[in-house]
Amino acid sequence: MQVNWREIPAARNSFAVLGAACEKTGWHLYPVARPAPDITCYSLNSINERLYRDEIADADCITIVGGPHATACWPEVAVYADYVVVGEGEYTLPRLLSEIEAGRDGHIPGVVTRDWYEPAKSSVRLDAYPAFSLVKGYVEISRGCPFACGYCQTPQIFGHCMRHRSIDEIARYANRYGQARFVTPNAFAYGSDGLHPRFDKIGHLLRKLDHEIFFGTFPSEVRPEFICEESLALITDYCTNTKLHFGAQSGSDAILSRLHRGHTIAEAIRAAELCLDTGITPIVDFIVGFPYETDEEQRETVAAIQEVARMGKIHVHRFIPLPGTPLAGTRARSLLSETEKVCGDLALGGKLTGSWNEPEIRFFRRYLK
Repeated sequence: MQVNWREIPAARNSFAVLGAACEKTGWHLYPVARPAPDITCYSLNSINERLYRDEIADADCITIVGGPHATACWPEVAVYADYVVVGEGEYTLPRLLSEIEAGRDGHIPGVVTRDWYEPAKSSVRLDAYPAFSLVKGYVEISRGCPFACGYCQTPQIFGHCMRHRSIDEIARYANRYGQARFVTPNAFAYGSDGLHPRFDKIGHLLRKLDHEIFFGTFPSEVRPEFICEESLALITDYCTNTKLHFGAQSGSDAILSRLHRGHTIAEAIRAAELCLDTGITPIVDFIVGFPYETDEEQRETVAAIQEVARMGKIHVHRFIPLPGTPLAGTRARSLLSETEKVCGDLALGGKLTGSWNEPEIRFFRRYLK
């Protein structure tokens, strides 16, 4: 039985992770540019799902769909896919493949069919699975997030309790290549409960790595309240990156409170100042157009964007109501003319990136070329 993996740019790291997990039980995932027999697996997010829905429905093979969108909207996905993997796939996907090969119905925890579903009974222990194998990926060092930001799918998929890969296992994979980059919702939360940093453990980790280290930058980030002299010293002492990526998200404390962000705009501004004082460029995320954002609250965000832009760079995008989040089903509000002007002027000056008018442009541009 041949098992294929549908190549999708946004799912490359999922391919690395799940391909490695499947190899442990003797399954090899073959990359394909279109569905092919016997089985084709997909990992979809809530932005690109519409591009592959018809392809999956019309596929002349067995289809298995997972990823953030499948986890949030499994009843919808089960209409056009043969099997839907809900949540983490390292244990579930290889087990499902064995069920299919044996001619059974695939009724196992964590899998949805058109007439059956039972949630998974446990979470994945990261050390039980390789970070990657034949397909190179980023090293995922942590999963889960104790916060409940209204727009974010992460805690809905991976839970509110943080789980960490051990230092030795991280070093085992990170030291295979000249650069070490990591996947984590908050790099400065490594080894902790996600609320109270353990910088001693981060220092221990960084000292175990042999090559260029990029920590707290793409494809991960940090939280602003975790940025302090001690955490920045870890970057300057051990890491190659001269930038640090973190989210402010709004310039309004009222909006941040409603989002359950767990920090204030003053903490985000202070984080940017500390980065600047240390010689690190802050790259700060903002979201505009929250559904309950007033004109004055949007103006507060614009003022914060302008202030931070004097110290570093801004990444801004229009609010997207992702399925499975507290703000699912809402709509982005319109932007003020001054918001569009400030973002446009800063973008022309090289201080701002993102898409603040049509949020899907930045996601679809790569697919529609």
